[in-house]
Parts: sequence; structure tokens; C-alpha cells
Amino acid sequence: MIIQEYEALKEIVAAAEEDIIKAEGGNKAAGTRVRKTMQDIKEAAQNVRKKVLEQRSTGD
Repeated sequence: MIIQEYEALKEIVAAAEEDIIKAEGGNKAAGTRVRKTMQDIKEAAQNVRKKVLEQRSTGD
């Protein structure tokens, strides 16, 4: 379902906040984690997009 994919995306975004704050403060390791998390966010957003397109195609 679309909502499940969207909820997963929201969880990833929320989990990234602490590392983003640390990276902004100059923590290089946190910056690396943020870059990886951003890739995970991209993939999760793509999953939401796919589910929306699937639903549109099936007409449900």
C-alpha cells in the first residue's frame, strides 16, 4: 500500500535529523551517514512513486 511506503519514508527522514545537525556542526562521520541516508530517502521516495503509479494503472 502507498501509505506503508510513505510511512517508511517519513521514518527515514526523521531518523536523519540528528546526524544532519551533527554534520552541520562539522562532524565528518555524521556527514557520511547523512549522505547514505539521503540515498535511502531517494530509494524510499522512488518506492512511493512506484506504488502510486501501480495504483493508477490498476484503477484502484
